[in-house]
Formats: sequence, C-alpha cells, structure tokens
Amino acid sequence: MTRRQAMPIRQIQTSRVPIHQTAKDATMHNRPARAQALANQTEGTARALVILLGLFASLFVLFSWGQARATEIQRVVSDKGIEAWLVEDHTVPIIAVDFSFTGGSAQDTPGKEGTVSMLTSLLDEGAGDMDSPTFQTALEDNAIKLSFSASRDRFYGSLRTLTPNRQIAFDLLSKSLQSPHFDAEPIERMRAQWIVSAKRKLTDPDSIAGRAMREAAFPDHPYGLDSDGSEASLANVTRDDITAMHKNIMTRDGLFIGVVGAIDADSLKAMLDQVFAPLPETGTLAPISDVTIATTGEQHVDFATPQTSISFMMPGIKRNDKDFYAAYLVNHILGGGSFSSRLYEEIREKRGLAYSVYSYLSDYDHAQILAGGMATRTGNADQALMLVKQEIQRLGNEGPTEEELADTKKFLIGNYPLRFDSSSKISRQLVGIQEEGLGIDYFDKRNSYIEGVTMEDAKRVAKRLLDPSKLLIITVGQQIKHAAISPNQQPSAVPTPANDNGGKKPAKVATN
Repeated sequence: MTRRQAMPIRQIQTSRVPIHQTAKDATMHNRPARAQALANQTEGTARALVILLGLFASLFVLFSWGQARATEIQRVVSDKGIEAWLVEDHTVPIIAVDFSFTGGSAQDTPGKEGTVSMLTSLLDEGAGDMDSPTFQTALEDNAIKLSFSASRDRFYGSLRTLTPNRQIAFDLLSKSLQSPHFDAEPIERMRAQWIVSAKRKLTDPDSIAGRAMREAAFPDHPYGLDSDGSEASLANVTRDDITAMHKNIMTRDGLFIGVVGAIDADSLKAMLDQVFAPLPETGTLAPISDVTIATTGEQHVDFATPQTSISFMMPGIKRNDKDFYAAYLVNHILGGGSFSSRLYEEIREKRGLAYSVYSYLSDYDHAQILAGGMATRTGNADQALMLVKQEIQRLGNEGPTEEELADTKKFLIGNYPLRFDSSSKISRQLVGIQEEGLGIDYFDKRNSYIEGVTMEDAKRVAKRLLDPSKLLIITVGQQIKHAAISPNQQPSAVPTPANDNGGKKPAKVATN
C-alpha cells in the first residue's frame, strides 16, 4: 500500500489568525545597575535584530518585485497548436506546470454530486501501463508532485518536478490525462474517503452554513449543489459517470497552460505536443445558465454549538467590469484587508466579538458575489450582525476616506510582489490571467489599474455594491435572541479561537 492509498482526504480551510501584540513594561527604575546594563544590551541587540529583519524583509520584497518586473512571459505555441505561457528561469532546476480545463463541479448531474471531485482524486490512481501502486511509486521515487482540483467552473492540474526528472514527469502526466484506468479498487477507496468527508461536514458549522447559503442563493441551479457530494450522491456515481466526465472535460478547447522554470521554449513545445495534443478537441459540457442571488434576509439553522457561524452574501461584480478595481479596493476596506478592514476594526478590535471577520469578491462564470463571514458566541451574534449591516450601510453611503483609499492602494501595490516569490505562484498566475483574458502584459499594468482608482470611483462603486437590504444572511448555531441593543454594547464573552474556522474561499486563482 502506498502512502497515497493510506492517506485520508484532508479538508483544507482558510483561517485568518489574528496578530496578538504584547506591551513590554519599560520601567527600569528599581533594577540594579548590572541588570540595567544587561537589559540595555539585550534591548539594543533586539532593536538591531528587528532592524536587520526589517531590512531583510524590505530586500525580499524589492527582490520579488524586481522578479515580477523582470518576468518575461513567452507565448509558446507547439507544432500541433497547443499554446502555453512560459517564464523561463534556470536559477534552480525546477519546473512548475499549471493548467486548467473548462468544466468543473457545476457539470455534476443532480443526484450524482461529487463526480468531478472523485475524478480529481482518480487520475493518478493508475494510468497507461501502470496500476495504482506502480504509478504512485513512480511519483514518490522521482520526487514528482502531481495534483488535481476543481472549482465550480474549471478543472485544474498541477505538476512540480526537478529538471533531471522532467521526462518521467511528463510521461506520467500524459498517462494521467490521456489514459487513466478508473479501476474498481481505487474508485471504491476514493468513494469511501469522500463519503467520510461528506459525513464529517454534516457536523461542521461552517459546512452547514455553506450548504444552507448555496441552497438559498442558487436553488434549482448547479451552483446550489454540493460540489463534494453527499453520502447518497457519491454512492450513485458509477465508473461510466467518471469516464464520461473525464472525456468531456479533458479537451483542448478552453485549455490554459502556464509553465515556469528551467525549460526552454523548444523543449516546452515537445512537452505540450506529448501531453496535451492527443486530447480531444472538444467535449460535451452541459450548458450553465447565468444566475443571481434568489433571496435576501436572514435564515437560521439550529445546531448545538456554543458559537454561531455567520455567513453573508450579496451581489458582486464581474471581473471584466470597468468598476472592478474600484470594487476590489472598496471590499478590501470593508473586510478583505484582514487586520486593517472596517469589519475587523469594529467587530474584533473594538469589541472582541469575533476572532476573525472577512469579506471577499468572487466572480464565477455565471454569478458574481460579495460574501463574508465570522464566528462568535451566540450571545454576541445579534450585535455582530448589526455591526456588519451598519458598516456595509456606512461605507455604501459615505464611501471610504482619503486615508483609507491611499493606505489600501499602498498595501495592495506593495503586497503584489509576494505573488511572484515562487515558481508555483507564478505558474498559477499565468493560468489565471489567461482565464480572465487580462493580457500577457498584465503583470506590468496591474498596479496602474489600482493606482488609477479615484475617490469618485470608490464612492460610486461603494454605493452601487453595498446595500444591506440586498444581504442574504445564514446563521448556524443556537437560536439567536434579537434584542434592542447598541452596537457598542460589551460582548458577553470572548469567542474561542479554536472554533472559529474562518471561511472557505472559492477555488479560483487570485489575479487581482
């Protein structure tokens, strides 16, 4: 049994961990002279260390930004017409390949939700002339990382390999995409693991909230279904369903590829023709209709837990909308900026109602949302919800301040180089900007889009997006007692960080 066969599926969640600041008592009047001298020496060393660390961080950011500015993207087209974007870098002998196909979990047939999720876990479980143990052993013995995942609208693949092992890696990738086995034993093993995951989510407040939100926002639409499936739907998935899904998704139509590392254009062309050219040109995908959030208001799900999980959603904005960057900045100010956002300041910093609170924009192919969430003690839930509505209303009516807009621009521009500090991050970015149609020169232009947002833009877009009457709110926990309380009322108790799991973000490459 390989490590993969014994490994359970892990549910990965994104949680925001707050920074705790501690104040040191600087009073030294009662210290003996030697202790005073030692303390001064220690503090001097600490200050020097802080300066050095700050200098190192600054140099790291400057280096990363230099890498971003110097990133030359080559548009490579193979002899058989497969296109990829390449950033050639021979600094280290590593190659990162990312790619995506049109078609994600929205393609699942009702009653067989989880088909695409099962497909993601079966492509490397035996392919070509290799059974599952042989395939997994080849990956492990050659330090090759091959993985697959899916969003609502797209199917993703990722390959990481050392340059000396690249041909073995490309051979394995070719087999996994072109001739996976879908043998009975791996299917049943993966089905069992996905069912365990589905059962676990039945007792997780965030998962319960997510399911209730999807069903309320997008009833009778593929976006309203559980992409990972339920125990019943997973039991209904057959080998023929998985084979058909593979055939319809793994096609050249709508394929985007990003490659970074120690490989030249000619070698990449050969790889593209080996791996992707043999795939069918097109498949048969179910048409997905555009959809908007179906309802507003508050819905509660009773669940025995001392904390209340709160999720909210309202209409968002398309990625290609002319106001997108203004919306991106406005959301950062509302709740996307973690420790600097208004929601964090009002709910966490001033009142200690939640360990984290967040908001984000998500542009699916057929729906756009602005969503967010938090977890808090049940006794504080009504007050926390009042503050969410209050801050959405205030920012919508008044817009951001000059200082907030300037600070947000500075942060988003200064933070951008961190998207380029590894080959994997760059290759994912290459795929993302192709998916969004942002252009091969996007890396050079992106910061000018952020800088170009005016105060007038920000206020107009804040008014356009932020309206608490458009909110759909889901709460999971004990029944909330609504009372005539002030937003400034003290919390009944500090929330428990271990139970505040934050929120799961949509699986889409961040190119903003």
